[in-house]
Amino acid sequence: MALLVTVVSSSRARLFACIPRLGFQQAGPLQLHTGASCTAKNYYEVLVLGGGSGGITMASRMKSKVGAENVAIVEPSERHFYQPIWTLVGAGAKQLSSSGRPTASVIPSGIEWIQARVTELSPDKNCIYIDNGKQISYKYLIIALGIQLDYHKIKGLPEGFDYPKIGSNYSVKTVEKTWKALQDFKEGNAIFTFPNTPVKCAGAPQKIMYLSEAYFRKTGKRSKANIIFNTSLGAIFGVKKYADALQEIIQERNLTVNYKQNLIEVRADKQEAVFENLDKPGETQVISYEMLHVTPPMSSPDVLKMSPVSDAAGWVDVDKETLQHKKYPNVFGIGDCTNLPTSKTAAAVGLLSCSFSQFQYDGYTSCPLVTSYNRVILAEFDYKGQPLETFPFNQGKERLSMYFMKADLMPFLYWNVMLRGYWGGPAFLRKLFHLGMS
Repeated sequence: MALLVTVVSSSRARLFACIPRLGFQQAGPLQLHTGASCTAKNYYEVLVLGGGSGGITMASRMKSKVGAENVAIVEPSERHFYQPIWTLVGAGAKQLSSSGRPTASVIPSGIEWIQARVTELSPDKNCIYIDNGKQISYKYLIIALGIQLDYHKIKGLPEGFDYPKIGSNYSVKTVEKTWKALQDFKEGNAIFTFPNTPVKCAGAPQKIMYLSEAYFRKTGKRSKANIIFNTSLGAIFGVKKYADALQEIIQERNLTVNYKQNLIEVRADKQEAVFENLDKPGETQVISYEMLHVTPPMSSPDVLKMSPVSDAAGWVDVDKETLQHKKYPNVFGIGDCTNLPTSKTAAAVGLLSCSFSQFQYDGYTSCPLVTSYNRVILAEFDYKGQPLETFPFNQGKERLSMYFMKADLMPFLYWNVMLRGYWGGPAFLRKLFHLGMS
């Protein structure tokens, strides 16, 4: 899943300003890669790959620059989801139906929606290919293909989701199974996992743990629940200020955290989870569960893994300050599919699409850490892992106001403001606030 909260996080600031500078009138010193010309219906000045939060937001912005008829979005899905809310869906605090709308309803008016899957990128020819074999050419390409969920890399999944007691907030197909497992919990281990790969919204795997603990307290089951967070990481959070706050919560609520533990197998028929000790490869531990929440391994989309636009690891290779491709100057990448050294969340697309070129992207990332049904710690930080907070109070504390922002305000802003290209992101507001106070 993705804004001040987790609507789009891992910001990309000067992209919007860079495209006009490259020259809808003149390319300047950065010459575009030339390719064969195409008929009008097979060519767009701006072609956006991906109809998620980043793709829709950037298409909205580009529409105002080059005209709707010159922009197209390639996206196969019939429905568009606001995925950050799935944390609350998995905890029974929101309905899944509230998280999705028809893709057609969020495509900016006048922009062509090409309902297809991208099968190949050919940046040397300034074109891409889609699943019906058609070639589409572009002047500028924006890659916003997101991140791929690899449940199949865990032995026993995804077929294990056919059994009870197991769920995952990362998929529309499994998020309601989390809520069912939570409701059906009787006594035993409630296990929450974090994989040994990059993930989108790295706070989400532990948010559902805190919510589950609160639910167990609310329903009188807490004394019967042994809550375990098995993470492949070596720390609870990458920014010390927020890690310290979370450690206090972990101690106060008697939660067990095991580091360097990676889920490698689920035996759903026996309600067993198998973990490998990353400090001692090959050493495994089998733990029985009454409830299991799985955060899947993730990777770049298959279409990008061997693409010329990607680095050796398969991520779109962009400049971390401009989001411009390092080799192809008319190609830009945004969101989770890029190799930016930020957490892969949802709060940065808003800033990314800001048209104020003097605002250089500093790696701003936002992660609203839901710690109960009415509390959130709003973590905001930069490339260096330093707090980069929006509000004039300590965001390292649990706050009711931040929960309301996460649960109610951000979804409203997402559907009605950000996707329409009007939202400059929380970091933009922060900068304005600082300018106003100076």
